[in-house]
Amino acid sequence: MNNESGIMENNKIKIKSFTDLDAWKEGHKLVLTIYNITKSFPREEMFGLVSQIRRCAVSITSNIAEGFSRQSYKEKAQFYFIALGSVTELQNQLLIAKDVAYITEKQFQDIAKQTIVVHKIVNGLIKSSKAIIHNS
Repeated sequence: MNNESGIMENNKIKIKSFTDLDAWKEGHKLVLTIYNITKSFPREEMFGLVSQIRRCAVSITSNIAEGFSRQSYKEKAQFYFIALGSVTELQNQLLIAKDVAYITEKQFQDIAKQTIVVHKIVNGLIKSSKAIIHNS
């Protein structure tokens, strides 16, 4: 598991880019899934729910990337909190998509599981950043 100090605990590998973070990797998987699944939404939703869902999913990885580049752990945590909010917002939008039958229950469950994975890892980044702030 990656920690925010930039070192993998077992392998002592330096994290050089936001793309090395597990939170970003799992978030990116989520983004790709969202783009694939929303292709089948009704055309009239292209500027409605499709746009909202896609923007929200992209916001998750964008805020992880931006947080990674920040110098202070307080700033890092702030962007990770925004990413966490975007995960929750996405979960709400997916419930709507399921309830209006744009996605199946199975599709919903699969994506919901991935949102939980991302939520947990981002939460770990926040806790790690807070611990560093607290111990400074």
